Amino acid sequence: MVNRLIALALFCVMLPPLLMETKAQELNATVEINTSRIDGTNKAVFDNLKESVTAFLNERHWTNLQFNNNERIKCVFNIILSKYNSDTGLTSGEGYISIQRPVYGSTYNTVTFSRKDKDFNFNFHEFDQLDFSDENINNSLTALLAFYAYFIIGIDLDTMSPLGGTEILEKAMTVVNNSQELNVKGWKSFDDSSNRFALINDYLEEKFSPFRQLQYKYHREGLDNMTENPDLARNAITESMNLLKEARDNKPLSFWPQLFTEYKRDELVGVYRGQGTESNKQPVYDLLVKLNASQSAYWKQILK
Repeated sequence: MVNRLIALALFCVMLPPLLMETKAQELNATVEINTSRIDGTNKAVFDNLKESVTAFLNERHWTNLQFNNNERIKCVFNIILSKYNSDTGLTSGEGYISIQRPVYGSTYNTVTFSRKDKDFNFNFHEFDQLDFSDENINNSLTALLAFYAYFIIGIDLDTMSPLGGTEILEKAMTVVNNSQELNVKGWKSFDDSSNRFALINDYLEEKFSPFRQLQYKYHREGLDNMTENPDLARNAITESMNLLKEARDNKPLSFWPQLFTEYKRDELVGVYRGQGTESNKQPVYDLLVKLNASQSAYWKQILK
């Protein structure tokens, strides 16, 4: 028996990599640093910034969950810098963060979140080592990246199972709470109705849970069934719009419902245009016009 166990262990060690299930980190992040607004600075520091941020996001295990390499969550960090102080390392700019999720049975990727963070501010010197601890946050850059890492994973999990990302999203909330004393904008509670505190606080608030239930119904029961049963999938998406209305009614000042309509605009039009019944389309159209009247020209296509 001992010899068989040894032989089995040696066999597993000798297996070609393609024959063994590969466990990987959770994120597959693409990082872009745009410095066109900054003059007179050694650009090597920004090359190092890009390498450091990419490694920090992609090479760290953020949870105890097991991801296969092809399951890693695709996300993009497009960071547009406007100021950099080489003495203090203070860096200011905007971050455009988006998340994608594959739709089962298709080659289509759906955007599950997309947003501009207008206060993407942090401190960084060339060759800084990016270390992070949830409970002892004293670095503005790693706090920023950790918040979005947890947030991205939590959002993705919510689309896979009902309220499935709660534990990880609470870690994002912990990062926000422990970053209140950082001397950069974007963290303060109630300082801005759409900053990172508002983003995660609204999302986790109990009376806003219909929005989180929407995430599962829209993506798992809706889009994931679109290839196999389009009518059933479309009905699920219509039902998810009722959850969107409920979330908006429960928390009228939250920016989340309108944000959802912005990154789902083209997709929503595609789901209904030329498809479905008037009884499906009209309530969806009416709701979307209320939530985001600026996109009315797009919403009219739903009724065609």
